[in-house]
Amino acid sequence: MRVAKKIQIIGKVQNVGFRYYTKNKAEELNLNGFVKNKLDGSVCIEVVGEETAADEFIMWCHSGPQWARVDSVQVYDIPLFEENGFGIK
Repeated sequence: MRVAKKIQIIGKVQNVGFRYYTKNKAEELNLNGFVKNKLDGSVCIEVVGEETAADEFIMWCHSGPQWARVDSVQVYDIPLFEENGFGIK
């Protein structure tokens, strides 16, 4: 089953390569969507793809790359959307 999720990650997640590693992980799991930095210092991700892949991706988001410190991960169900590939905004 295909699902779409919005994920907000709070912690030391900017200036540590979080978006770059997020893109790599999403592509590895065949997820589409995007990742972007927010003005409040958090990272926002929207992904669409198979539920099992999205679940694995969300688990990865709880740690992120080794230089990151993830304090909180908030996940929301959103309507399915069409996106080709995974981008960094």
